[in-house]
Amino acid sequence: MDSHHFLQTALVFLLATVIAVPLTKRFRLGSVLGYLVAGVVIGPQMLGLVADTAGVATISEFGVVLMLFVIGLELSPQRLWVMRRSVFGTGLLQVLATSLIIGLAGYYLYGLTTKAAAIIGGSLALSSTAFGLQILAERKEAGSAYGRQAFAILLFQDLAAIPLIAAVPLLASSNTKHGLDLVASARTIFGILAVVVGGRYLLRPVFRFVARANAVEVSTATALLVVMGTAWLMEVVGVSSTLGAFLAGVLLADSEYRHELESHIEPFKGLLLGLFFISVGMSMDVLQLLHQPLMVAALVGLLLLLKGALLWPLGRIVGGLTRSDALRLAMLLACGGEFAFVVLKQAMEARLITAKQQSLLVLVITLTMALTPVLVVLCAKLLDSVAEKKPTREYDEITADAPRVIIAGFGRVGQIVGRVLRAQRVPFVALESSIEQMDTLRRFNNTSLFFGDPARADLLRAAQADKAEVFVLATDDPDANLRIARLVRRQYPHLKIVARARNRQHAFRLMDLGVEMPVRETFYSSLKMTRMTLESLGLSSELATDRVDRFREHDIRLLKAQYLVYDDDARLTQTSREALKDLMHIFDADDDPVAKHERETSEPSKDMSEEEE
Repeated sequence: MDSHHFLQTALVFLLATVIAVPLTKRFRLGSVLGYLVAGVVIGPQMLGLVADTAGVATISEFGVVLMLFVIGLELSPQRLWVMRRSVFGTGLLQVLATSLIIGLAGYYLYGLTTKAAAIIGGSLALSSTAFGLQILAERKEAGSAYGRQAFAILLFQDLAAIPLIAAVPLLASSNTKHGLDLVASARTIFGILAVVVGGRYLLRPVFRFVARANAVEVSTATALLVVMGTAWLMEVVGVSSTLGAFLAGVLLADSEYRHELESHIEPFKGLLLGLFFISVGMSMDVLQLLHQPLMVAALVGLLLLLKGALLWPLGRIVGGLTRSDALRLAMLLACGGEFAFVVLKQAMEARLITAKQQSLLVLVITLTMALTPVLVVLCAKLLDSVAEKKPTREYDEITADAPRVIIAGFGRVGQIVGRVLRAQRVPFVALESSIEQMDTLRRFNNTSLFFGDPARADLLRAAQADKAEVFVLATDDPDANLRIARLVRRQYPHLKIVARARNRQHAFRLMDLGVEMPVRETFYSSLKMTRMTLESLGLSSELATDRVDRFREHDIRLLKAQYLVYDDDARLTQTSREALKDLMHIFDADDDPVAKHERETSEPSKDMSEEEE
C-alpha cells in the first residue's frame, strides 16, 4: 500500500468515525453501532471508498487481541471468587442451554455438520460485551440488580469465548483422515503451558526491570511486546492469537503493574477495536439483506426470541430478579456478540463452515446488535408506562400505635436513623416507595416499615403524622424530597422536619419551605476525609480537628448568608470569594502564638467522628 493510498484510507476511516459515532451516541444507540454503520457506508457494497478490506481486517484484528488482554487483566481469581455464583451459575447455564438449543436446531433443521453446529451454537450463545456494558453505563444501571447479573453473564461469556476460539483449530485438525491430530494437540498444550509457566516466572521480573527506567514509552512498548509475543507464540503452535493475549492478561491480573498496563493498552485497544467493527461493517453482505429479506428477518427474530426466552427464566429463577428486571436482562443480552465474528471467521478459514454461512451469520449478528439499543429503550418505556398506570403491588395498610417519628425513605440514610431509634425504643413509621428496596428490607423483619408514597396525604394520615413529633425526610430524589416537605409543612406545621439535602441549591429550596437546617448528605463525611487528609500531611490530630471544626462553623454561617441571595448568581459568586478570603484570614490568625495558647487552654473541640452519620 503506497503512502498516498494509506493516507486516503486513513482519512476515510477518521471522517466516517467522526460523523457516524457521535450520531449514534446522540440517540443513545452506542458507539459500536456507529462503527458498524460507518463500515457499511464506506464499504465496497455502498460508496466503495475503501477497496482493501482484507488488509484492513488483518490490522483491525489486533484490536480484538488487545481487548482480550484487557479482559484477562480484569479476571483476577479474587474477583471471580466473589462473583462465583452469578458467573458460574447463571452464566454457565445461559451459555450451555443456548449453545445446545441453537446447535441442535442447526443440525436437525438446517442440516449442518456436527462440528459446524457446535461452533455456530457456541458463537451465537455469546452476547455483545461492548454493547451491554456501554448501554448499562449510559443508562446508569450498571449497579442495579439486573445490571450486576448482566455483567456476571457477560464475564462468563468472555471466559467461554476462549475455549471456543481454541476449539476451532482442534476441530479442523480432526478433519484429517487420521482423525484427531495428536501432534497438533500436543503442540497446542505445550504452547499454552509455556505461556503459563513463562508468564508466571518471567513477566513480573521483566516489568520490574522496565519500571526502573521510569520511562512511559518503554512501559507501553513492554506491554505491547507481551501481548504481541504471546499472541505470536499461540499462532506458531496452531492456536488463535487471541488465546495468547487472554492468557497473558490473566497471568498479570494479580500483578502490581496491572493498572499501569491497562492504562497503556487502553488507547490502542479503543482505536483498533473501533477499526475492527468498521471492518465488520465493510464485510457485511448488505445485498443479501436486499435479496433475501424474509430469511434474514426470520433468523434475526428467531435468535432474539430464542435467547430472550432462555434468559428470562434464568434471570427469574437463578438470578432472583423481578419480572421487569428479568425482561430488561433478556432485551440487553439477546443479541449476538463481537466474539462471534472472530469465531465464525476462524471457522470459515478452517473450512468448518462455508463462506456463505459465515456471511449470513455475520449479517444476522450485526442486525441483532443494531436492534439491541432500540429494544432496551422500548422495554424501559413500556415498563415505565405500566408502572405509572398500575402499581405492581398495592400500598400497605399502615398499623402503628402513635409513632413519635415518621421516616420518609428507608434507604442508606433512613436505615441508620431507624436503627438508632429502634435501639432507643422510640416508636416510628418508615415509608418506602421502592418495591425492590422493600423486598430486600422485609427479609430483616422491619415491622415498622411500610410500602407507600410519602408524598400522598392519605398515607401520612394513616401513619398518624398528626401525632408524631419529628418528620425525617431521607429520600434521595431531590424533587420528591421537596414535594414531601411542601405537603408536610402545609398539613402538619407542628412537625419538626429533619431533611436530607443533595447539595447547596437543594438545601436553599428546603429552607424556603421552613426547614431550619437541612443536612447535606456528603458534608460531614467530606469533613472527616479532610481531617484525615490533613493528618496524613503531618498535622497533629488536634490541629487538624480544629481546622475542620472552624471550616464547618464557617460554612454553616456562609450557607445562611448565601440563602438570602441564592437566586442572584453575581452575589452568590461574590459571597463565595469573600468567604474564601475570610477563611484564609481565620487560619492565618490561628497560627498566631497567643491565639494558639488560648485555644489549647479552652475546651477541646468535639471530634468529627462523633458527627459522622
